[in-house]
Amino acid sequence: MKNNLLKKTAVLLLSSGFGLLAHAQTKVELNAGWKCASISDIKANGETISSPAYSLSNWQPAVVPGTVLTTLLANHKVPDPFYGMNNQRIKDIYFTGRDYYTYWFVDDFKSPQAGNDGQVYLNFRGVNYSCNIYLNGHKLNAQTHQGMFLRQSYNITSLLNKNGNNRLAVIVYPPDPVGNPNGGQGGDGRIAKNVGIQYTAGWDWIQPMRDRNTGIWDKVTIETTGSVNILNPHVVTQVPGVRKPEGQQQPAVIKASAELQNALNKSVSGTLVFTINGTKVTQKVVLQPKSTTQVNLADLMLKNPKLWWPNGYGEHYLYPAQMQFITAANQVSDQEKLNVGVREIQTSWNSWTRSRQIAVNGQKVFIKGGNWIISDAMLRFSDARYDAEVRFHRDMNLNLIRIWGGALVERPEFYNACDKDGMLVFQDFWISGDANGRWVDPLKAEDQWTRRKYPDNHQLFLQSAADQIKLVRNHPSLAMWCGGNEITPPEDILLPLRDSIMPKLDGTRWFVDFSNSDEMSLNTLGGNGDGPYGIQQLSTFWETRTFPFNSEIGSVGVGDYESLKRFIPEQNLVAPQYSVSSKKSQVDSVWDYHKYIGYDGAIETYGKPKNAEDFANKAQLVNYDQYRALMEGFSSHMWDWYTGVMIWKTQNPWTALRGQMYDYYLDPNACLYGLHSGSEPLHAMYNPVSGMVSIVNNTFSTRRDLMLVVKAVNMKGKDSLLTQVFVEAQPSSSKAYLPIKTTIDQLSKNEGTFLSLQLLDINKNIVNDNLYWLPDAEGNYSGLKRMDASQVKVQSKRISKGKVEVTLTNPGKAPVAFFNRISLVDAATHKRVLPVFYSDNYISVLPGAQKKVVLDYNPGNAAQKVLVAVSGWNMQEQFLEITE
Repeated sequence: MKNNLLKKTAVLLLSSGFGLLAHAQTKVELNAGWKCASISDIKANGETISSPAYSLSNWQPAVVPGTVLTTLLANHKVPDPFYGMNNQRIKDIYFTGRDYYTYWFVDDFKSPQAGNDGQVYLNFRGVNYSCNIYLNGHKLNAQTHQGMFLRQSYNITSLLNKNGNNRLAVIVYPPDPVGNPNGGQGGDGRIAKNVGIQYTAGWDWIQPMRDRNTGIWDKVTIETTGSVNILNPHVVTQVPGVRKPEGQQQPAVIKASAELQNALNKSVSGTLVFTINGTKVTQKVVLQPKSTTQVNLADLMLKNPKLWWPNGYGEHYLYPAQMQFITAANQVSDQEKLNVGVREIQTSWNSWTRSRQIAVNGQKVFIKGGNWIISDAMLRFSDARYDAEVRFHRDMNLNLIRIWGGALVERPEFYNACDKDGMLVFQDFWISGDANGRWVDPLKAEDQWTRRKYPDNHQLFLQSAADQIKLVRNHPSLAMWCGGNEITPPEDILLPLRDSIMPKLDGTRWFVDFSNSDEMSLNTLGGNGDGPYGIQQLSTFWETRTFPFNSEIGSVGVGDYESLKRFIPEQNLVAPQYSVSSKKSQVDSVWDYHKYIGYDGAIETYGKPKNAEDFANKAQLVNYDQYRALMEGFSSHMWDWYTGVMIWKTQNPWTALRGQMYDYYLDPNACLYGLHSGSEPLHAMYNPVSGMVSIVNNTFSTRRDLMLVVKAVNMKGKDSLLTQVFVEAQPSSSKAYLPIKTTIDQLSKNEGTFLSLQLLDINKNIVNDNLYWLPDAEGNYSGLKRMDASQVKVQSKRISKGKVEVTLTNPGKAPVAFFNRISLVDAATHKRVLPVFYSDNYISVLPGAQKKVVLDYNPGNAAQKVLVAVSGWNMQEQFLEITE
């Protein structure tokens, strides 16, 4: 399949006032020079405002793409709603009325040069929620546009001013109704009466967005073409048989099609051409006047294709390709640049687990996924942020991201990042059981029968779904469509969506009615079919059987002290106080507002926290252990109990204190590296319940001649070799090898112990290294509290631009250098450079061992001089110069 609907030959980032290219097939983004004003301050109508002669002298700069709130924040009219209790200081639309956040947005731009028979189009990729659009004194839309997820395109060729000066004016109205942000999931639920995002009225992981994300939230572009415009090109790849990532490949089949729009009052003849890997397929057509025609090209056979594989299984190869329309006069009227990932997604029912299983190119893939809400709660999207967040998921050794249904169909730029990093995507539509009536909820304004019929406009939902399918269907990463989160859409939406729209517009992917349906994961345990969501005993992940393809299960996720300081005022940096008797925590008001979820008594096992910094540091030990154990426990039962699992959740679009492997500012915490370990494709692991050492092989190849080395290390650093044995790991399997419970219980009973599991290849290279810290017989980490100071030596050197290698060397007869956090910091301020991608972190080094970590960062995001900071459980923080 392809990705990246990058439209036209050139994509130009244009500030208002700059000229466009003077030939066809160009696209420019109107993303600068916008101004805005509240509807209450403007008395003129759209025809008047959109005249270039109308004065904008009192209007303020606007952020487009963006929302009213992002504009107000940029103009210092409101405080940062992500910091402290600032969000409470911003007026909520439910109490102000919708006019308070109804705004005019205006942009002046120069006319593009279209040439003979050339056409100019104005495109909006997303407006929330409704709008009227005016250009040079003319209204473009006959009826008010509605729907957050419905693109708009207008042919503006005849409306452009001959002097080249043009003005676009858009009045944007908020959702209606906006919903009462009363603390419920989606507030009082009425936000779901719209075809739009539901989280904006608040959820248990976010406070309400005060403007409900009103604005021109996605890209606005002006494109020029010849007489014929290519719309919604579609590329499908078929990869028959069972493939492997390596070796010669049998051919793949490429099916390509597109809609051709003839804007002229006369017929146009020409040829549609699709090109990939130097091979072309063509189709001559005659297009009727003022028409849009679907054209299907003949199948193309791609010989010995380079295949696209999910993360951890092989290369994520993308073929550059293009679709062109060439007129009878041999002129290129329009063209689309595409990236094509050649792969095929298959699904089947596993009768043993009683759940769906996923295959790619004929090979079954155990799903290790994370739930994603949205990149930024205020819709401040960027390619760089998408790239960073998706890369973090890749670095967790996950292979799937689920887009939760209370948010949006993600943007093509997100899918571009997933295509590049091999992340499969499970894409929900914008429906949720909480707002749409699955459960009794006293916080909802209307009863379940009424909420079950949300949204109000079913036809708009279907129209929007069809449009969004066309927007992202070409991405190889897109693997599954889902009707809604924990509930199906109403039946008169579900049936046409599933049975008509999806087969017609896509038809290559599994469509599941809702996220925890029996079709996906047969629920024989009762309850909701997913969860739990809080901290759990590590043994639970191994011994308690849950739903066979769990779409949501999760735990804690507080960041470290550096993270907390970014959004919690100093006076509120107070550690939660846990009561053993009541099993509850007393929490500061800011922590509570930012949705803190309790660690119960887990942190106490490391010693009662002295302050917030000590709490946050100890929380990282819990974070690492929780998520390593979660993925290990599920992987240990793959194809027996489970076909996949998705963590709730792996990221936050707001400064919340739960469910995140990295914070809003893109600073990773130990959750990420616990997952990085527990999700490794080849991984030796220890079952804390049975005491069994096992190996999981999440690749398609048998791994032979692996030496499994098992040893215990006490708190002084003395090791005891328990065994070493050659083993073989079969593909896509988990297998138990040897029990060590009696020995480990004996070694750990007094003060705990370290348990080292390593896999070495035939050349004695370490291919997997997993270190556990095990508690004493009382469940406390008493030995850790008394550890001697680390003797580790740290060196850092630059290995290339933007890459630093850090080497930690622990001498023999020294204690374990335990749980070391590596950071890249500004030399002057010691503040962390963000984002930085670490090959590993929160690492421990055994006596006589050495570990290397590579730091990858963008030097443009950093100060001229940076240092490496290293701190650990038994080591004070130190700052190191980087040798060149």
